[in-house]
Amino acid sequence: MSLKKAFVVVSGFFSLNLYFGQETQIDTLYIFDTQMKKVKLFHEVQTLSAADIQKNASNLSEVLRFQSPVYIKENGRGAVSSPSFRGTTAQQTAFVWNGININSLFLGQGDVNNIALSGYDQMEVKSGGGSVIYGSGAIGGSIHLNNDLSFNKGFNAQIHSEAGSFGTYQNFAKGSFSNDKFSFKASANYLISENNYKVEEKNYINRNGKFFNTTFNIGTSYKVSQHNTVSWQSQWFDATQNYPIFEENGNKTKYEAQTVRSLLAWDFNHKKISNSLKTAYTEDNFQYFGIIDAPKTSGGTAKNYIAKNDFNYFIVPQLNLNVIGEFQHNIGEGYQSGISNVHRNVGSVAGLLRYFSSSKISFEAGIKQDFVEDIKSPLLYSFSGKWKANRWYQMSLNVSKNFRFPSFNDLYWEQGGNLNLKPETSIQTDMTHELKAFDFTLKISPYYMKIDQMIRWLPTSMGYWSAFNTQKVESYGLESQLTYQKKFNHHNLRLIAGYIYTKSTDVETKRQLMYVPLHKISANLDYGYRFLNIYAQGLYNGLTYTTADESRKYAINPYFVMNAGASATLAKKYTLGARVNNITNITYQTVAYYYMPQRNYSIYATINF
Repeated sequence: MSLKKAFVVVSGFFSLNLYFGQETQIDTLYIFDTQMKKVKLFHEVQTLSAADIQKNASNLSEVLRFQSPVYIKENGRGAVSSPSFRGTTAQQTAFVWNGININSLFLGQGDVNNIALSGYDQMEVKSGGGSVIYGSGAIGGSIHLNNDLSFNKGFNAQIHSEAGSFGTYQNFAKGSFSNDKFSFKASANYLISENNYKVEEKNYINRNGKFFNTTFNIGTSYKVSQHNTVSWQSQWFDATQNYPIFEENGNKTKYEAQTVRSLLAWDFNHKKISNSLKTAYTEDNFQYFGIIDAPKTSGGTAKNYIAKNDFNYFIVPQLNLNVIGEFQHNIGEGYQSGISNVHRNVGSVAGLLRYFSSSKISFEAGIKQDFVEDIKSPLLYSFSGKWKANRWYQMSLNVSKNFRFPSFNDLYWEQGGNLNLKPETSIQTDMTHELKAFDFTLKISPYYMKIDQMIRWLPTSMGYWSAFNTQKVESYGLESQLTYQKKFNHHNLRLIAGYIYTKSTDVETKRQLMYVPLHKISANLDYGYRFLNIYAQGLYNGLTYTTADESRKYAINPYFVMNAGASATLAKKYTLGARVNNITNITYQTVAYYYMPQRNYSIYATINF
């Protein structure tokens, strides 16, 4: 099928919204990512609330490092940062903003510290493939940044201010208003840090480490009728990172990024039929300054126009048909990269069938075809099954084929871009066992994954690096999580602890991939009593190789980091709190040569209206 025909099919799905637009029921909560509720029926998804995110308020890297199964490698606090799910790379991780894939068109990944942290109502982390729903890059896992809008809640507002070590200051404000038909929410955040910490044992100073960013979020929703809702969500993000240098007289550099995201949605809901039509515009601008106060030395602008339709029909109460159509127009304009005004059209059609045979057994089968201009894309599929054996045990099985198509840099960078690249593909399976006893829940998820046609940049005989389909990777391991939650009288206790084992090897060399730790253990403990809240976090990271030959000499040694915090809420409106990070003052790094801060502190105050 040609790309033009694919677009006609997608347009056909859009028209269904007009046909069925007179009959639905609206919830009191509008969620922009309408697929996530269905994903949770068959897949394990970890949800972090806005309160959880605030525990690691400096940047998104810290949130994911301490509160998710993701391994984060960071070139010093607040600098370039990338995620790794299940032994994959940053390019095989999808960042999803309100249901829209926002990976960079140039790099094919997301720089974690150049993605806004504040203003979301929740963050969700899903391990395992999801390309049938969330597209290119959703191989190792996906990170979802979600907003919602409530109705009939009146006026609410919050002001938050924080000060911490290394000249770190943050101010955050949000407000919302809603009645039975209209909902509005806005937030703003400003974060700045001189970030000039020292690690004396290693004679390390984080010189030129300053970073700062500003974020604005606006969302609104209006009930046009009993069955139709129109909504809008937008985000503006502006950031500057100085790149750390090792010598006092070293050449200072910096990186600037500006992001605009805007999403317009029309939702129709009925007891048997629902439809969500979305149009979105995303723009990413970046500039790199090889000399900090001189004109930029490289940069680029990426624009993406998106139309996406999600149609659901319950054929019978037990059988649900879900059809998703999407069309994108990608535009890239580079500076000093050889990428000059490139365009790409991307279309896709996916179908999912969900069968709920009983309250104990359910199945989901999906298939998807992408149509990427000038690139032959594979047919993708997914299958999931869930069985609730009894009140204390249930299990689920997932099998999927996922992919990532080449980025603009992979194809067009001068010199080294390769127009003959094929998409990366992955076959994977996982099985989750869930056991409940008393107030404990234990989840154990073994998995297996094989990636073919991995895109790597390698040196050539002509003296420059180029992109090739080369490496095959095999990854297997175990993700586990123990949860304990107990409420008694005015006491509230919650424990979430996880252990992850990851074996990810190059099929040819049989060696562990770089920056993939074999072991990771994390724990988060929360205790609340009336107006008082206390939390503690612990993270153990196992031996991590930084070279392809598994050199123990250059590997990052295991480390354990612990954070803690406490807060008190007075008159239900005023909260005062304090945090201590790296309590034991250990020396550690997540990327070779770039050390993370030792013990540091912050205090904060919050007012709720």
